[in-house]
Amino acid sequence: MILLLFLGGFKLKQLKAHQYQLCLYLLGLILIFFPPPVFASSTAGSVSQVSGFIKSIIQIMAGLAGMVATAYFVVGGFNYITSSGNPQRLEKAKRTILYSAIGLSITIAAFVISGIISSLASKSFGG
Repeated sequence: MILLLFLGGFKLKQLKAHQYQLCLYLLGLILIFFPPPVFASSTAGSVSQVSGFIKSIIQIMAGLAGMVATAYFVVGGFNYITSSGNPQRLEKAKRTILYSAIGLSITIAAFVISGIISSLASKSFGG
């Protein structure tokens, strides 16, 4: 679905000129699929509610980063396949794939670390 939105909005050769469209598409997907956990409840605040809110925000940001990394994996793979032996395009495609892998690993690590910190904080503050 992301690939169809990605390819439908602009041509791959104009990627740098229209990267903001990709961000807008992904933001729209997030607003459609992830809003329920972000809404604040009307009850009195406590540590567990604040922790839950922060967890929801982190989950949304990790989901967004995962979608962006997946989109760049697709772009890098497409450019790698269609490089036709051109060394510059081949190297650029390899860098795109490498950087998207690094970004995805940082996102996963941040998600895991924030989960550990959140569980420690909720145990410490009685949440």
